[in-house]
Amino acid sequence: MGIRLDKSWETLNPETIASLLAQLGVYQVADDDCNVLSVGYAGARHPFGIRSALDDELQFHGNQATKFRYEFTSNYRSRWDELLMLHLCDHGQLPEHQRGEEHRIGRLSPD
Repeated sequence: MGIRLDKSWETLNPETIASLLAQLGVYQVADDDCNVLSVGYAGARHPFGIRSALDDELQFHGNQATKFRYEFTSNYRSRWDELLMLHLCDHGQLPEHQRGEEHRIGRLSPD
């Protein structure tokens, strides 16, 4: 098992979000072309877990965010860091609104 979040993209809309379990986890939000707009997590501050976090993302990104994929995990903070490091390694930078996280995460070596 690798560290990539390889699940299929799902449509990001209120109906899909409402169908998810209220669990802790990590996710990626993307546009129509599958360009990742956000790498996030649903933690203890999200009363309905990933549903609350994705609702927040939908509000933040508006119509630009159309897809998401997720993974339920109780280790959401360390898994989030892994996904941020992977995004940084793949793209050379984090999504614009998350660039403040770059100073605290490690670096992966490209393969």
